[in-house]
Amino acid sequence: MQPRTVPYYLPPPSYWPIVGSVGLLTLASGFVLLLAKAAAGPWVMTTGAAIFAYMLFGWFATVIRESQAGKLDGQVDTSFRWGMVWFIFSEVMFFAGFFGALFYARNIAGPMLANAQLLWPGYGADWPTSGPGLKESLTPVAAWGIPAINTLILLSSGATVTWAHWSLKRGQQAQLKLGLALTIALGILFVGLQAHEYLEASFSIRSGIYGATFYMLTGFHGAHVTLGVIMLSAILGRALAGHFTPARHFAFEAVSWYWHFVDVVWLLLFVFVYWL
Repeated sequence: MQPRTVPYYLPPPSYWPIVGSVGLLTLASGFVLLLAKAAAGPWVMTTGAAIFAYMLFGWFATVIRESQAGKLDGQVDTSFRWGMVWFIFSEVMFFAGFFGALFYARNIAGPMLANAQLLWPGYGADWPTSGPGLKESLTPVAAWGIPAINTLILLSSGATVTWAHWSLKRGQQAQLKLGLALTIALGILFVGLQAHEYLEASFSIRSGIYGATFYMLTGFHGAHVTLGVIMLSAILGRALAGHFTPARHFAFEAVSWYWHFVDVVWLLLFVFVYWL
């Protein structure tokens, strides 16, 4: 009896990984030159970014053509889903590390150092603190200003992307495109308000442990929102091209999973970074 084989599409040899490696190497080299204050640094970085962007467009276009040809069904589709699940899990652990640092600094290290008066004399036990003699000049961002507005914006964007998903399942292409466009607009508005918040903040990433944890958490989240907007824009372009059907639309699902993950992280940020 012959063993049953599961068909699995194997793509032909591709030069895109090499192009991407060259782009990343050029980008990193330009960054090193920039740190060394070399005049060529910005130009080398720009060249590397352009090569990397070219790779992304080319490689994604190749995968999209394979998907439209029906080559990525069956086990390949299952592999893609598991790959996206593990990618989001890795992002969860990434943010968990920063939340852990925030919890340790606020609830363990701060009071311990304040009581011991050994390592940092004058370290404030109350949060926020930025170190010896700096607490008085540090004014945290108020939770019920821009952060509350951004919370409403992201929750609304979660609703619009869900509406778009339901519309896609029902074959309502016009509502799918409108839902995606609204989600993208809300994401851009979120990033714009966060940039305004940074410009108005009275402290920087150098303002001790509070400034470091604040900007690392909110900054990386803003970067994830920006990436999500880029991915949603690509999905909107594919929707306009008629690539998705009620039965075949995993690319849309993957991006919607990512967007909901970004929403959940922001809720945690609002509670533990801004509110408490």
